[in-house]
Amino acid sequence: MNILCIGDIVGRPGRAVLAKVLSGVKKEYAVDFTMANGENAAGGSGILPQQAEEIFGLGVDAITLGDHVWDRSGIHVYLEGSSRIIRPANFPDGAPGRGWTVMEAANGIKVGLINLLGRTFMRYNIDCPFRALDRALADIGSQTPVVVLDMHAETTSEKVAMGYWANGRVSAVVGTHTHIQTADERILSEGTAYITDLGMSGPYDSVIGQVKEKILKRFLTSLPHKFEVAQGDAKLCAVVVSVDEKTGRASRIIRLQQG
Repeated sequence: MNILCIGDIVGRPGRAVLAKVLSGVKKEYAVDFTMANGENAAGGSGILPQQAEEIFGLGVDAITLGDHVWDRSGIHVYLEGSSRIIRPANFPDGAPGRGWTVMEAANGIKVGLINLLGRTFMRYNIDCPFRALDRALADIGSQTPVVVLDMHAETTSEKVAMGYWANGRVSAVVGTHTHIQTADERILSEGTAYITDLGMSGPYDSVIGQVKEKILKRFLTSLPHKFEVAQGDAKLCAVVVSVDEKTGRASRIIRLQQG
């Protein structure tokens, strides 16, 4: 089976490029299941139910989140009520929503999806993501061997380490958060597909999705400037992972940039 993993959707331009190219990508690569990181879908920061429903309507099966999950308070109740959108599993007990889910793909195969948040340079006091993965797999493992992990983290080292920790236990580890697609896609020794960062689905004439002039002013003056989502030159960044549905082992990972 083929699983499409889409990098951070940024604002209206990210949703617009999704509407423009997603159906074609799914057809070209015979995609059975599609996940996307949506934590920047609402104005570049956070997500609300209306953006989540729009993304689902465009053909995405499941949404993962990250450190901006709580930026929009209107998402809390929605997270409790939907199994198609998950937040990082290593938030402490009592946080709204769930950190992993199991869904049925178009071909009838069950797919497990886990969301984790790195701890290095992050703003939250969160649980260990490595041990959180163990807890999630203890639940998912009895339901399906096909599992995708979205590791939402700042540093490449933490993502690479998670790749090796998960190697052979999940079908794919895909990094998100930095909005810059990396060129290190590969299949690890025990059959886990890996990429350090999927990249951003949004406006590329920008600084990681934001109007570049405002970012430059902040770097030059060290004064606060309100960020604003850039417009134009939108691309969808993703990978397609081919997985044996009986063993959960990946055989191929293809890196994509579509605009």
